[in-house]
Amino acid sequence: MKNIHLVLFCFALLLFCPKLSAQKQKPDDAEKAIKTTINRFFEGMEKGDTALLKSSCTTAMVLQTYMADKEGKMQIYTEEFADFLATVGAPGTDQYEERIKFEAIHAEKSLASVWTPYSFYINGKRSHCGTNSFQLVKTTDGWKIQYIIDTRRKQGCELEKYPISNKECPISKYRSTHHDV
Repeated sequence: MKNIHLVLFCFALLLFCPKLSAQKQKPDDAEKAIKTTINRFFEGMEKGDTALLKSSCTTAMVLQTYMADKEGKMQIYTEEFADFLATVGAPGTDQYEERIKFEAIHAEKSLASVWTPYSFYINGKRSHCGTNSFQLVKTTDGWKIQYIIDTRRKQGCELEKYPISNKECPISKYRSTHHDV
């Protein structure tokens, strides 16, 4: 009788264990969810949709840029997220497009780091290029962007050096000194 109970117990474990493990996010699922969050961020920028932008970020989102000032000295510039949202939501006539490539995604249960080289265009002409570094956290609402720091430069923007193939995202309403080099 004990053997029957043991067999039934083992059968129950086999039956329920795959369901329990399926509830955990697989690495490919996490990567897909992280890319979706970043793409939603750029979609919000493209559309000037501040609600969509906010939905992809934490409430304490930090935006920074590391670039040369007018004298050529490298500086870190910080932009308030509220100012960024106001700028993105403002109507504009210029067509902005940022093309990114998902080059590296590192994630564990609740923290992710994403590296995306990019080229930024204004009215079809490349303005500058650089690399975005995203830090995301996994909340009860899913992955959210907590921090972005990017680099910006005018030279060394050859597409061969920084191929842009995984994701293209036009940003039609993004009007800001944030991307002015």
